Amino acid sequence: MKPQYWFRWLSQQGAPRFVLRTQARRGDPFAVLMGGPGGIDDPYPLIEELRGRDRLLRTSLSWAVFDHELSRAILRDSRFGVRTPESFDVPKPLRMLAQRSPLPPNPVEPPSMLVIDPPQHTAMRKPVASAFTPRAVAKLRERVETVTEELLDALPSDGSADLVSAFAAQVPIAIISEMLGFPDEDRDLFLGWGDRMTPLLDVGISWRTHRRALESMEVMNEYLDAHIARLRRNPGDDIMSALVSAGELDDYALKATASLLMGAGFETTVNLIGNGVVQLLANPDQLDRLRAEPELWPNAVEEVLRIDSPVQTTARTALEDLELDGERLRRGHTVVLSLAGANRDPKVFADPDRFDVTRANAKEHLSFSNGIHVCLGASLARMEGVYALRALFERFPDLALEGTPRRRRLFTLHGYEHMPVRLGRAAHAKQPSSV
Repeated sequence: MKPQYWFRWLSQQGAPRFVLRTQARRGDPFAVLMGGPGGIDDPYPLIEELRGRDRLLRTSLSWAVFDHELSRAILRDSRFGVRTPESFDVPKPLRMLAQRSPLPPNPVEPPSMLVIDPPQHTAMRKPVASAFTPRAVAKLRERVETVTEELLDALPSDGSADLVSAFAAQVPIAIISEMLGFPDEDRDLFLGWGDRMTPLLDVGISWRTHRRALESMEVMNEYLDAHIARLRRNPGDDIMSALVSAGELDDYALKATASLLMGAGFETTVNLIGNGVVQLLANPDQLDRLRAEPELWPNAVEEVLRIDSPVQTTARTALEDLELDGERLRRGHTVVLSLAGANRDPKVFADPDRFDVTRANAKEHLSFSNGIHVCLGASLARMEGVYALRALFERFPDLALEGTPRRRRLFTLHGYEHMPVRLGRAAHAKQPSSV
């Protein structure tokens, strides 16, 4: 491992980690929420405690917002830009050392769309957007159905399985792999890389976790070099081939885009499916309602996204000195936006802790962000979630948890890494294509 990477960890993760862990030991709920020692499984009681303190809350590392109206306003405010690790107040020498050790192209550093503002963001997003139009997503419906049915066929009737590794993770990785032109046999590689790299979206991760992520970046970078070269020789009918052939992005930008699409195209949906299974099993009356009225499945997925958001938080940085909700923010100040908090704001959602598949305004959640950085793949994630959850419960009507599901120990991404289930006897009835 390059020694500069240690300085990068110290400036971007180590210093915030020390602050968060120190404050968490002192009982600071925000520090505990963001990943104090050991992390937490259920963030919502802490979110409600912090919501009651102030709409715009000053914390040990940044400002924080748990209010739906204010979060949405900030996401749409051009005075704010996307958060980068340099936004946090760390010693300048450490920051300079970290900047001298550029990482391979990845989802959490420029030119990834996740961390750049206009006009660069516009230039990077435009070539990719055509792959996620409603028409383009509709064309993927048949493939989503086929993949889902194949995975359900492979599950043992009247047996047990880990629903995350055997189903929830397999649906989205199959689709995004095809969209990027990756061979089917390489899916397990992507799952491993994603598992090791997604902690980089958190703040204050350990050196060991950080090192494993960088090692995976190095290997993935080599893979993408070979993949792009192969597509130049023999392009296919996929988004990556189209981007390579168009020539609008250089290789560095192509790899950053591919790594972002791999992560974003997978993580949101696997968490959506897993969280949805747990919510429906915990609320059998709601599952019965869906069985009686299957046309409610799209709204049920919106309610899953609202009540247990797969992406719990995002952040924005003030691009200028400004006033916000009666407070003065200086240029460079970071505001952490709790999407999970906004999605349970009682001023917007009546009885917000109740899971209700008929909730009329469920789609007002902010789980896919808002403004210019709204998730490109939101329509695809919704479609995958609707079909996967409906098909799963129709195929295995007696599905039940067989043990306690294990959460991933992350702050930003909220989902399960292991979910033991007893499937029950399979009902061999294929779901109609009308969802």
